[in-house]
Amino acid sequence: MKYLLSLWTCLVLTSFVSAAERPNIVIVMADDMGYSDLGCYGSEIETPNLDRLAANGLRFTQFYNTSRCCPTRAALLTGVYQHQAGIGHMTGNKGVPSYQGYLNDRCLTIAEALKPAGYRTLTTGKWHVGSKPGHWPLDRGFDRYFGTPSGGGVYFKKSLEIRKNVFFTLGNERIETPEDLYVTETFTDYAIQFVEEAVKEEQPFFLYLAHIAPHWPLQARPEEIAKYKGRYDVGWDVIRQQRYEKQKKLGIVPEKWKLSPRDPDAVAWNSLTVAKKQDLSHRMSVYAAQIDTIDRNVGRLVEALQKNHILDNTLLMFLSDNGCSAEGGPGGFSRGREGEPIGSPLSYASVGLEWANVNDTPYRQYKMNTHEGGIASPLIVHWPNGLDRQGELEWQVGHVMDLMPTCLDVAGAQYPDTYGGKKTIPLAGESLIPAMRGKPDKARTLFWEHEGNRSIREGDWKLVSNRRGNWELYHLREDRTELNDLAVKHPSRAEELQKNGRTGLTLWG
Repeated sequence: MKYLLSLWTCLVLTSFVSAAERPNIVIVMADDMGYSDLGCYGSEIETPNLDRLAANGLRFTQFYNTSRCCPTRAALLTGVYQHQAGIGHMTGNKGVPSYQGYLNDRCLTIAEALKPAGYRTLTTGKWHVGSKPGHWPLDRGFDRYFGTPSGGGVYFKKSLEIRKNVFFTLGNERIETPEDLYVTETFTDYAIQFVEEAVKEEQPFFLYLAHIAPHWPLQARPEEIAKYKGRYDVGWDVIRQQRYEKQKKLGIVPEKWKLSPRDPDAVAWNSLTVAKKQDLSHRMSVYAAQIDTIDRNVGRLVEALQKNHILDNTLLMFLSDNGCSAEGGPGGFSRGREGEPIGSPLSYASVGLEWANVNDTPYRQYKMNTHEGGIASPLIVHWPNGLDRQGELEWQVGHVMDLMPTCLDVAGAQYPDTYGGKKTIPLAGESLIPAMRGKPDKARTLFWEHEGNRSIREGDWKLVSNRRGNWELYHLREDRTELNDLAVKHPSRAEELQKNGRTGLTLWG
């Protein structure tokens, strides 16, 4: 009996130690942020906190999202293609399982997979993978939640006078919006609170912080906007070229990848009137302020991790859900309250196609497209205790659905064959831990589809088409800016990829 008690005590202590040593996991995601919008990816926007994480960690150069917010969130949270999870489009139910608009019961979220491994599961921000009660974070494995279950489009409390359908919940309870709301800061406030609760409970935690910013509407505090006043008066042609040159200097973009031309729907900056230049320069200043605020709040979160002596044992990953949005077309839209200046709580404007073209430098096209401008995402990884790499670039290909298996790998958790009495969909993603540690991996085949825009990448070859457009073929190692269409030169390769793409559609039902 004494021996059994000693053995039990030993097992309990071993379990406690292993739990204490297990890394915490933090995923922070921006919304509609372009590939080049961080300083460490080529931008002039001031992002010192994220740049510091990159300098003490690594940056992926070929990391992909799914081209739009809801699908990316579905793939990130479940480790399967968004169509497999039930969100091939947005949150409306189109009457087809792949497009039902909420996560189905044959996939698990990261939270549902990590809870059995002893993790406290936390999330703040934009949910957008099931808008109706019953499909919210606490229904999908999260212990704590503050945010907007049904989407975004609001930064200040006063903005709710325009976006009347947006609401905030704490857990499953709708709550009164804080008077001092600025969503980027408020989401971070709750994230820090939840983390400190987990620390007190001596539990490893998983935190998923999903920002609304810099998704339209363009809204920021006046002092943040003033910081960038006049910075964009030189126009998009100059800024885009400057970003491209900086990317080459950083090594993010090889010299042989030529800068894609200015979008054909965008005019030369110098052809605009003075008034139009002022309007468009101001829009980009507000957009930059929104990203600057994300960076400052990442700094606040990092400071909280440091204060609690857990930063070194935390795997922190930062990414964007899709390329920058060109919604509103040239010049962007402005449909806020009449007379309200763009950037204020009662304004409602977008940055426009031309600046989106800059923000996705050096690539073509935008959010919702499956050319590189729509699906290429920055990914910063910081984990001092787990990675011996500082300031390095990682060129292996990754996809947002890889984050689930990466979290399982780090936590020592298992993905079950059945869940809730139903057979689970096998993971489509792969752990990024080997790539993070610089181990070479095999070439991958990846598929994309959104609103009829589709593509397939197989190794370095990519076949891509806009809805109702012709198929284009590119060799990405030589030409990732997709300027030299090889479909006519290599018809058999294009035909083979089309065939494989049709096979890939069977994944989605």
